[in-house]
Amino acid sequence: MNDDFATAMRRAVRSTRALNLAEATRVIQDALAGRSVSDTRTSTPDITPPPSQRSTPFPVDPDAEVIEPSAKPEAEESAEKVGDGTASRRLRKSLSETVRILREGRLASGVLGSLHTAGLPGTAKHVSEPVMPDGAQFLARSFTCPAGSRSYRLYIPASAPDRPRGLVVMLHGCKQDPEDFAEGTGMNAVAETHGLVVAYPRQSGANNASSCWNWFRPTDQMRDGGEPSIIAGITMEIMSEFNLDRSRTFVAGLSAGAAMAAVMAETYPDLYSAAGIHSGLAYGSANDVMSAFSAMRGDGALASSPKRRANGHRLRVIVFQGSADLTVHPSNADRIVAAATPSSSGSAVRKEAGRSASGRAYTRTIVTDPAGGPAVEYWLVDGAGHAWSGGHPSGTYTDPRGPDASSQMVRFFLDGQD
Repeated sequence: MNDDFATAMRRAVRSTRALNLAEATRVIQDALAGRSVSDTRTSTPDITPPPSQRSTPFPVDPDAEVIEPSAKPEAEESAEKVGDGTASRRLRKSLSETVRILREGRLASGVLGSLHTAGLPGTAKHVSEPVMPDGAQFLARSFTCPAGSRSYRLYIPASAPDRPRGLVVMLHGCKQDPEDFAEGTGMNAVAETHGLVVAYPRQSGANNASSCWNWFRPTDQMRDGGEPSIIAGITMEIMSEFNLDRSRTFVAGLSAGAAMAAVMAETYPDLYSAAGIHSGLAYGSANDVMSAFSAMRGDGALASSPKRRANGHRLRVIVFQGSADLTVHPSNADRIVAAATPSSSGSAVRKEAGRSASGRAYTRTIVTDPAGGPAVEYWLVDGAGHAWSGGHPSGTYTDPRGPDASSQMVRFFLDGQD
């Protein structure tokens, strides 16, 4: 290794530790291209992915990773190792691994969110205000608490403007916004049918460059602080306005939003009665950007031991996951299901195979509690990628072939009402 390359590696390591991954990317790619260290101060990196990766869906920060065909999850790892400190160390990348990722363009494309995705199905596009039935409202609001401020959109159905049946809090994925997420999931139409209000909190670009919820940061994985406290505050504000209790309050999300929905389920189990997690990760899967990449690839167990609240509340959970997801490995869905499954010997499990109206096959795993009520559902959609199942093509990151995740989530939420 020559002196220039060694110097570049040291600079890249310092930038990575400081979470300045854009600078680390630039330095390493210039070094690999043979440009001198002094040149890296002003050069512009080429972050176009190799041709074999240009069709990879959902290449955004930090919720983007390509899974090599040979990559295998460590689902068989013993539970005794989780939380003993080894998992956190194991999830961190070595310098050689970081160089390999950057050489392939994967970390750069994930962090900067600037792959050439024009023309790919489900990529970013302009989304206009939705067409709504007479009497419905799609309001623009904002919420502020000590942890910060976020705006949100609130759908109030014409079918129940004053006394809605419940509330669904929808957390969008990276490079999405409330309007796009509402359009793509079609959740407003489902909510209209069932008399539900729907809140869509907006992650700001100032808090994450690609508008991702920061599910992987320790400060955003705790109660009464960070982004969870902001989302909880929005939830409680709406619950108070419409006189809703926990049994009628639900949270759901896609990708980074799904991972944050898992955080909300863990940190505010007294606020929500059920969670919908679509292409997401279990609570405690990561504690920084690098361990987030590892978790998404399915390379490790939990990065930290979840601190479950002993208050008697257990959320019901419905999970959707594509079997061909190249961004979040399906083993993450297995971890979510395992964490949500009741430990009581009285619970029962059964599996059903089916096909959506458009012919896409899926396997539905149903777990009931000792009383026979719905506890967990897991929909593994055959051949689906990183996109909302059954979504509308007018929104981003959707798979119109189904099955319809929005309808099934709402059905599951309402089935368990007290």
